[in-house]
Amino acid sequence: MHLRPARVAVHALFVVPKNMSKSIEPSTKQTAFSCPHCGAYTTQYWYSVRAHNLSGERKIPFIPGKEEKERLEASIEIPVESKKTIRKWFADVGTGLVFFRDGDHEGTRRCVENLHLSECYNCSKIAVWIHENLVFPAHKNGSIPNTDLPDEIKRDFEEARNIVESSPRGAAALLRLCVQKLCVELGEKGKNIDADIASLVSKGLDPLVQQALDVVRVVGNEAVHPGVIDLDDDKEIALRLFDLINAITDQLISHPKRVKDMYSKLPEGKRKAIEDRNEKAKPKAQQDGCEQPTTCRASE
Repeated sequence: MHLRPARVAVHALFVVPKNMSKSIEPSTKQTAFSCPHCGAYTTQYWYSVRAHNLSGERKIPFIPGKEEKERLEASIEIPVESKKTIRKWFADVGTGLVFFRDGDHEGTRRCVENLHLSECYNCSKIAVWIHENLVFPAHKNGSIPNTDLPDEIKRDFEEARNIVESSPRGAAALLRLCVQKLCVELGEKGKNIDADIASLVSKGLDPLVQQALDVVRVVGNEAVHPGVIDLDDDKEIALRLFDLINAITDQLISHPKRVKDMYSKLPEGKRKAIEDRNEKAKPKAQQDGCEQPTTCRASE
C-alpha cells in the first residue's frame, strides 16, 4: 500500500491539550480537529491510498506471530541491524494500529478511492476513513469530559459519549443524570433537579449557568418523556449538551479551584492583611456573630 499526502494542512501547526474546552469533531472537511486517538485539537495531515497486489510467495497478508518472531531471533543469516529493523516492524504490526513504513513495493499499483488516512500532528497516530465515515479508531462523539468532573459523573459522561450516535435520547438522559449528581456535589439534595437549581439560584448562581443547567434538565426530561424536542431528528442538540456540562463544571468547579489555588500561593502576610480588611468591612452585626442583623438590632 502506498500513501501520498492528499493536501497540505493549511492551518498553522498548533495543539490544544485534550483537557481544555476546544473540541472539534473529526471530519473529512477539516484539516484540524480533535484527534480520535489522543483527543488534542490540532492539525491533521490527509493521505490518499494506493495499493499493490500480493503475488508470488505473499498471496495473503503477512501478520507475524510467535513462530515468525522466534525464527527471526534464531537466524544467524540476518545482520544485527536488519534484525533491529524487522523487530521494530513486528512490534508495530503487533499494536494493531495503522502506521507508515517507507519503501517501494513491486506489483500493480491502483488508486484506492473512498479510503483515506489522517495523521495527527500531536501523536502521529493514523485514523482510517471510508467515504466520510471514521472507521478506526472507534470514535466517541461529544466533547471530552472536563478533567475536574468527579469520577462517578465522568463515567456517566463517557457512557453518554458511547451511545449518542446510536441513541441521542439515551445520551441526553445520562447527561441529565450528570446534572443531578453535580447538584449533589454542590451541596444540594439531588432528589429534584428543578428544586436544586432553584436553591442554587437563591445562593447567587450565575444566570447563564442556571440556564445551562435548565437546558440539560429540560432536554433530558424530553428524552425520557417525549414531547416537543425530538432528539432522534436532531442529534446536534444532544451533542451540544456535552459542551454545556463541561461549561457548567468549569464555572462551578474548575474556576473556583483555579482561583483558590492562586490565592493560596500569595504570601501569608498578604493573605492575613486581606482577611483583616474583609473582617473590618463586615457589618457590625456579622462581626458579633449574628446571622440576622435586623434581629440583633431589635433586641438591643
